[in-house]
Amino acid sequence: MARPWRPTRRRIWCSRRFVCWAGTCCRTGRSDGSRRRGERYRGSRACGGWVKKLRWHSKFGPIAVKEPQYQRLNERLRPFREEAKIRPRGCSRPLQRAIVDFAADQPFAQARAKLLEHYGVGIGESTIQRVTFEHAGAMRRSERPRAAFPDKPGRHKTIVAQTDGGMIPVVETDRRQKDRRKGKTLLWKEAKLALARAHGSRTPVYAAMIGGGVDKAGAQLFDCAVRAGFGVDSRVHAVGDGAAWIVGQIEERFGVQGRYLVDFYHVCEYLAEASGAVHADPAERTRWVEAQKQALRSGRAQAVLSALAAHVEPPTRADEEAPARRCHRYLAARRDQLFYDEALAAELPIGSGEIESAHRYVAQQRLKRPGAWWKVEHAEDMLALRVLRINGDWEKYWSEQRASAAPANHNRPEASEARAA
Repeated sequence: MARPWRPTRRRIWCSRRFVCWAGTCCRTGRSDGSRRRGERYRGSRACGGWVKKLRWHSKFGPIAVKEPQYQRLNERLRPFREEAKIRPRGCSRPLQRAIVDFAADQPFAQARAKLLEHYGVGIGESTIQRVTFEHAGAMRRSERPRAAFPDKPGRHKTIVAQTDGGMIPVVETDRRQKDRRKGKTLLWKEAKLALARAHGSRTPVYAAMIGGGVDKAGAQLFDCAVRAGFGVDSRVHAVGDGAAWIVGQIEERFGVQGRYLVDFYHVCEYLAEASGAVHADPAERTRWVEAQKQALRSGRAQAVLSALAAHVEPPTRADEEAPARRCHRYLAARRDQLFYDEALAAELPIGSGEIESAHRYVAQQRLKRPGAWWKVEHAEDMLALRVLRINGDWEKYWSEQRASAAPANHNRPEASEARAA
């Protein structure tokens, strides 16, 4: 019995590396192949295609998909990658956020262990370092522009402002050396930290920088005050260790709206040293220091100066051996900065412990670890990262990253419009 007639199907040749386009094999001939084959495909709209694995990392683990890739003449087409905004061997944006979050507090090796523990994702330490520095640099490059002096009433009448410097370990390399491991110099750079908050508030606004002059430090303190609510009708209560550059910046930036108070703890240190020239008995020294501290709290600074004047060492004695003279000179040069009675009556701070402790949990907790030495630019970036997060701009930065046109797993983000104070 004859078999029923069936229409023959067109057999299409495909291999594992080549795919079909519109029902036909879409492989172009080689340009250096036979002349007849080259003329046959010359100017053809058909495109050559092949399958290649596209891999990237995510919080769910490594992802690999078979991506069709095509070639139209000399143009390479990757429609899936362009539509999905995927870069090969990149990290997804949620994974980058987790990486930066861990690395902002812990060394890169410990951040790798935390990623493995919490997400089960194994990322190389060098990748963690690169992703963190790229985002931290983007945060630093997108810092807020310098604020102008406000022309409207502020949100708060009294602003508490403090600024101080701390040392950060850095390393500088000799670019003339072919081997970058040679010619390194280890040194310390000053990180200037500033904060400002409304009186009664517990959430300060921070700013930090490494290096820079006193003008830049004063400008960042002013920016913090403006962001904290400073206006034309506000008053700034500044507290510090009595450094002349801080006093000068308060006067220059805030004018008559600013007033500077010397940190009470620093004054007590001078009084404790001077007590040895007043009494030999330790118990008498303690009673004398407490009496002078009580006099300062009650607004009797002149009485303290008079008590010191009776025990000032002669000019022939070296300054290192004259604690009473040093204390008298320190307080006499700052008579108008000892209004502790007024500050206590207004429930304003008389010590700069807030900025001193901020150095520990803003800068030193990450940048001043045993055996850690930073390049200056990397230390600047990490400091900007920590300041942005503590100021509450963390969510805004990643929202800007999601809205950007950059690929969703690009490890090198461009500068975001998020602002770091």
